[in-house]
Amino acid sequence: MGIKLHRGFESRPLRSAPSPVPACPTGRTGYGCRLTVEGFVVRACRRQDASAVLELWQRARSEHATTADRPDDVQRLLSQAEGSLLVADADGVILGALIAAWDGWRGNMYRLAVRCEHRRRGIGLALVRAGEEHLRRQGASRITALVAFAEEGAAAFWESAGYPQDREIGRRVRNL
Repeated sequence: MGIKLHRGFESRPLRSAPSPVPACPTGRTGYGCRLTVEGFVVRACRRQDASAVLELWQRARSEHATTADRPDDVQRLLSQAEGSLLVADADGVILGALIAAWDGWRGNMYRLAVRCEHRRRGIGLALVRAGEEHLRRQGASRITALVAFAEEGAAAFWESAGYPQDREIGRRVRNL
């Protein structure tokens, strides 16, 4: 079974979920060997999905998040940056979300969240790959993922997805 992606994206076929955790044929361990896929579609978020995305973000909120998630902000993102908010949709249920933003210079991915009960099924990775494709179409040749240093599970996921921690450049933040 492959993952269907909105707007002509097509991913490589991935296996359906065996149980419990398959052995990795290469002998590697980590996320890449445990991810499986069940029926869902990655697509651009729609206005009517905004409340479900906000609920998902609230459930999965990191203790390191400092800014509020507001409906007006999500609606602004949807109207000003079409296709930048991606969702994993399983028959109308939002299982995951990711912002893949393009600033005209570089791509940035953040706010990746997957419902706890649906993690480790390939949803996060499918969102990341769809985000990469969206940003590639915008002109990005480099993508940054925003990940809290103390979030070990998130750091391991991003590392296995091909996003090592940049040990030379940090970020400075000021809330307005």
